[in-house]
Amino acid sequence: MDWYEVLALLLGMLLAFMALGLPVVFAFFAANLVGAWIFMGGEIGVMQLVRNAAESVQSFALLPIPLFILMGEVMFHTGVAGRAIDAVDKLIARVPGRLSLVAIAGGTVFSSLSGSTIANTAMLSATLLPEMTRRGYHPSIAVGPIIAVGGLAMLIPPSALAVLLGSVARIPIGELLIASIVPAFILAGVFFAYIVLRCRLDPSLAPAYEVARLSWRERLMPAVKYVLPLMSIFVVVVGSIIGGVATPTESAALGAAASVAAAAAYGRLTGAAFRVALRETLRLTVMTLFIICGSITFSQILAFTQASTGLSELVTGAGLSPMWVLLGMLGILLVLGCFMDQVSMMMITAPLFMPVAETLGLDAVWFGVLMLMVLEISLATPPFGLLLFVAKGAAPQIPMAAIIRSVAPFIAIALGVVGLLAAFPQLTLWLPRLMAP
Repeated sequence: MDWYEVLALLLGMLLAFMALGLPVVFAFFAANLVGAWIFMGGEIGVMQLVRNAAESVQSFALLPIPLFILMGEVMFHTGVAGRAIDAVDKLIARVPGRLSLVAIAGGTVFSSLSGSTIANTAMLSATLLPEMTRRGYHPSIAVGPIIAVGGLAMLIPPSALAVLLGSVARIPIGELLIASIVPAFILAGVFFAYIVLRCRLDPSLAPAYEVARLSWRERLMPAVKYVLPLMSIFVVVVGSIIGGVATPTESAALGAAASVAAAAAYGRLTGAAFRVALRETLRLTVMTLFIICGSITFSQILAFTQASTGLSELVTGAGLSPMWVLLGMLGILLVLGCFMDQVSMMMITAPLFMPVAETLGLDAVWFGVLMLMVLEISLATPPFGLLLFVAKGAAPQIPMAAIIRSVAPFIAIALGVVGLLAAFPQLTLWLPRLMAP
């Protein structure tokens, strides 16, 4: 059987199992079992597949996943992150679109403490949307920023999804985590500037209102108390990786311990909150490890049958420039994002795209960051963008069409930033190069 027939069969089985209603993880396992039986020698192939699956989750490099998840869950369920957002609210005074800017700044702060895009969006929606609605903010400047900044948790460490992508695509996890920081802050900065400019051009979008007059001490003390200590955790986690003082696993352990200590110091670490955080951490970790098993064994079958090699040779033999191939792969991700969740997209495309990227000589870390950027954008693309439904649940009075229109300019901005990073790889790579010995 030729490689393209193997590839068509495996992908066809995968899509068929998903169409039957199987969760994506079990759809992958089913396709892997059938593929191993057909292409790897029947029972012997299946037993080898089981051994490969067990080995795929025994890597020490995967330990940051539960630790990063625990770090975010503790911050979320103890309410410490919510207090940090309230402190950011006091810092931002009389500027156009004030509450929208609070959403961008607060969402960026929370993203540096939690790797969960859903938790980020849900917290901002619950905290700020009711007040925005009461103040007469137009949905385009109220909902859009919250959805846009919600996806930053996928980029800024601690990002469990970045660790997952690094594991599945065999990208150095520490470098991928560090390389995502600058693009995330560029994105947040451009969002911030867009809101200020748009609200200056059309003040009716975000009606001005009287903000309680606070002294500099009253504005700064909450930030000193709630923001600076939490941001110091982020600095220690990231700085220890860049400085070579700690591995990603060790820095994740440091961040998780510091998060628990911070919650306890603020008097927010109740037994009930900690149990919920642990339960959610276990649930998400087990799901993630199953995902890694399914995706890595899928890529091994592709390698064994020469399907990934054949695809790479087909692409390189087409005579297209690496940039056009790169844009084509990112375009495929963007289209898939309209209909699939990010984990499913990653599991399907990473085993196919990474051999092509390596054959073309594309930097793996740079390509991984671009993939994360497009995955982040696809959280907000209709009709099935996950964060659209999170925002809709928080603001049921706003029609879904209005929510989609509100996020469209931010999607366009994010795509522009992807183009900038594609044109200037050094923007992405200069920070991880500091890690070089």
